[in-house]
Amino acid sequence: MTVGDTTSGAGAEPPSDSSVHATPHHEVDHTAEPTDDPLAIRLEQLILGADRRYTPFQAARTAGVSMDLASRFWRAMGFADIGQAKALTEADVLALRRLSGLVEAGLLSEPMAIQVARSTGQTTARLAEWQIDSFLEGLTEPPEPGMTRTEVTYPLIELLLPELEEFLVYVWRRQLAAATGRVVQAADDEEMVDRRLAVGFADLVGFTRLTRRLEEEELGELVESFETTCADLVAAHGGRLIKTLGDEVLFAADDAGTASEIALRLVEAMTLDETMPALRVGIAFGTVTTRMGDVFGTTVNLASRLTSIAPKDAVLVDGAFAKELTRTGDAPVSEARAAEEAAAAKESADGEEPTPVPKYRYGLQPMWQRPVRGLGIVEPWLLARRGTS
Repeated sequence: MTVGDTTSGAGAEPPSDSSVHATPHHEVDHTAEPTDDPLAIRLEQLILGADRRYTPFQAARTAGVSMDLASRFWRAMGFADIGQAKALTEADVLALRRLSGLVEAGLLSEPMAIQVARSTGQTTARLAEWQIDSFLEGLTEPPEPGMTRTEVTYPLIELLLPELEEFLVYVWRRQLAAATGRVVQAADDEEMVDRRLAVGFADLVGFTRLTRRLEEEELGELVESFETTCADLVAAHGGRLIKTLGDEVLFAADDAGTASEIALRLVEAMTLDETMPALRVGIAFGTVTTRMGDVFGTTVNLASRLTSIAPKDAVLVDGAFAKELTRTGDAPVSEARAAEEAAAAKESADGEEPTPVPKYRYGLQPMWQRPVRGLGIVEPWLLARRGTS
């Protein structure tokens, strides 16, 4: 389902928020034109729950929205121009009314409403593509000789649609509750937008060589296994998976201790999996700008650079991260200091009040300072586990 723009011409950029771009991983490219195929139309009616009734101009007029604003909303959701074909439904009109109503009520500014449309479109577009490519494609294999896939698709979607819709809303509400909780716990209003986070990249070593050696299906299975393992470990240990880039994942955590555990668990998991290449991880701690589910800023760039220079099967962190880890007591200031503390505790073991031995979870080893392109001189630290967690 796509729309046209009679005011600015097909393919024109949205004028009010042209500076807002998603990362290449999240770009949406919905270029399908409305089809006249009978089965495709039946499936569209089943999924949308309504018949085609309006051209883009008619839909905008019925919703009480200018054609210019309607086009910007639709493009933000990832829908290409279709001129004035009659391809829109009552649901499209209602969506326009809701978005424009939020603007008219003063709950959202117009640029913010367009961002809402864009972020929702980008997220759900990837979900829909995955479900069709990986999920429905496998389930719609004809169960009996002579049956076509199209004969199986319609009843299958009819059964799955309400269940998947309910599940989608459930997960969204859960994620919204978690995100809202993080925001309201921020120290001040400024921290709600520019927050101090630990940001890490985990990158498969030698992935380019693998793409030349493996068959496409094998490569797809490896990437899926890598992404699944990373997503599970990041979530299980309290982090957030920001995005996946095939051979690389970007994650964030509210504190250095959580990020350390995630990074080391990732390396350990990949080391145990003989089918996986070596992994390297880089983490930085500092102020991060969050927007549309992504993270930006110098801290993110530094984490990326650290990843590129990290040794195989190792975790490299920046000085701010190391300082934060020692501040919270998760790592000693130095191994010499840790040894002194252990010796002092041993000497006082016979006293009435023995000195407790600090239980550090992680160790930090300073590496050689080096220039990092665009970021100046950086002093990386090698992160390792100390004892058992």
